[in-house]
Amino acid sequence: MTTLDLINLTKEYSAGEPGVMDLTLEVHQGELLALVGPSGSGKTTTLRMIAGLLTPTSGDLKFDGASILGTPVEKRGAVMVFQEHSLFPFMSVYENVAYGLKLRGYARDAIRRQVEHALGAVLLDGFETRRPDQLSGGQRQRVALARALVVRPNVLLLDELLSNLEPALRDELREMIRGIQKSFGITTVYVTHDQSEAVAVADRIALLMEGRLRQVGLPRDFYERPADADIALFFGGKNIFKGFKAGKQVRTELGLLEVAQSNWPDGRVLLTIRPEAIQLGANGYNNLRANVRSYSFRGAVASCGADVNGVELEIAAPPYHRYQEGEAVMLHIPRDRICLLPFREEV
Repeated sequence: MTTLDLINLTKEYSAGEPGVMDLTLEVHQGELLALVGPSGSGKTTTLRMIAGLLTPTSGDLKFDGASILGTPVEKRGAVMVFQEHSLFPFMSVYENVAYGLKLRGYARDAIRRQVEHALGAVLLDGFETRRPDQLSGGQRQRVALARALVVRPNVLLLDELLSNLEPALRDELREMIRGIQKSFGITTVYVTHDQSEAVAVADRIALLMEGRLRQVGLPRDFYERPADADIALFFGGKNIFKGFKAGKQVRTELGLLEVAQSNWPDGRVLLTIRPEAIQLGANGYNNLRANVRSYSFRGAVASCGADVNGVELEIAAPPYHRYQEGEAVMLHIPRDRICLLPFREEV
């Protein structure tokens, strides 16, 4: 297993084009790290620099402590799987998966054993003789993954691998990728713009915005402890308000709220409360009287808009209770579900 280090990695383009600025990041041995961010944030540029398809303007890339900047693409041991799976249309599934091993001079028996193992891992036993045009989109993506796995790379790079697939198939392949990655123990960087996909598949997440690293941490951190309002919003945060903190209380337009983050300095702050954190019914403190303004059933949950002192609050309500417009409700916000953020005027 390989440790990947990105050290002050920078890629500059001409004016107006997105790049990567001073990126320092460690991907641990056998870890699956999701690199997320909006379009143009530098995710794919970073992946291409690791693969050797782009040359950094400055900085360094290291595998197990040794720089790979001067190492040719074919000798890096980093394999990249693209959103466009790029299978050879004139080759069978077996031939596509075996291609990299043949280039490396493997013996025929060794190729057969490794191809069979890789196809078994992606549940494509029996598909060896089919050609790409005889496969579904999900099957072609699994062949591309097998082709990457069969050469046992030091680092596996996955670029928006599931973006073109329908939701049900995307969920299925996501679970497969997670299982395969752990089984093979390959250090993996998984690029996606889909926050829910990153949370479901990754050991850790690194968030890029405008070419700069904004936060690294466990998936839960981005929901419960985002570093700032931009990150909270990117991960679906709602209910962001201005406030003034004094001790363990914050005065807000919703009213006076108790908070758990007593080590946060007093003064002006932003706070965010995720819709799913708001509970229905009173519970000792942080109880707010509200009136329902909107209700939308969404299957597993219902989205409910409530008015608190003239301020709109979004709630993820239980789906079994249908609220009526104008209905009075009591809301409770647990202290440890209120996240404080650095203050800024515009939110």
